[in-house]
Amino acid sequence: MSSKPKESGNSEGQSQAPKALLPFEPTRKKDAKSAKAPAIRARNPAGTASPTKAKKVERSARQREEMQIPDVVSRRMAGRMAFFCGVPTSLGMLTFVVSYFVVTKGLFKLPNSAVLLISLGFFGLGVVGLSYGLLSASWDEEQPGSLLGIQEFSTNFGRLTDAWKSARKRKTQD
Repeated sequence: MSSKPKESGNSEGQSQAPKALLPFEPTRKKDAKSAKAPAIRARNPAGTASPTKAKKVERSARQREEMQIPDVVSRRMAGRMAFFCGVPTSLGMLTFVVSYFVVTKGLFKLPNSAVLLISLGFFGLGVVGLSYGLLSASWDEEQPGSLLGIQEFSTNFGRLTDAWKSARKRKTQD
């Protein structure tokens, strides 16, 4: 199954917004001419806000609200990040406690470098777990996703790389 959304064309040959977009993904592209044009500020000697400025503020607030990640999705991401980061980080701290008891009870000789490498490995897994927890969560409000999130990870990582590529392409065009 492809991670790219399908687009359907209308009679004028222009494509409509893809149906697979998430609620917090942008649905339209900015016009290149309007993005490069300098903003003209209207001076109002009376100090009152101009009607066009009020409309722009209202429009930007509405766009910010549309771009916001829904609460259900952000809670799902936070829970997964806490689990996939918390378990390895806890094991990294537990490594010090276990190694302390092994050394103090004289069960066997434990080199300091082994304790360091094992704990660093667990802490490193915790850092990787943060990213995996974020990307393995289902970004769709209605679908909770699977337990491990392998399918969601591949879908979300594909979306992320597509966004990086389009941002790089826009940057080179400017």
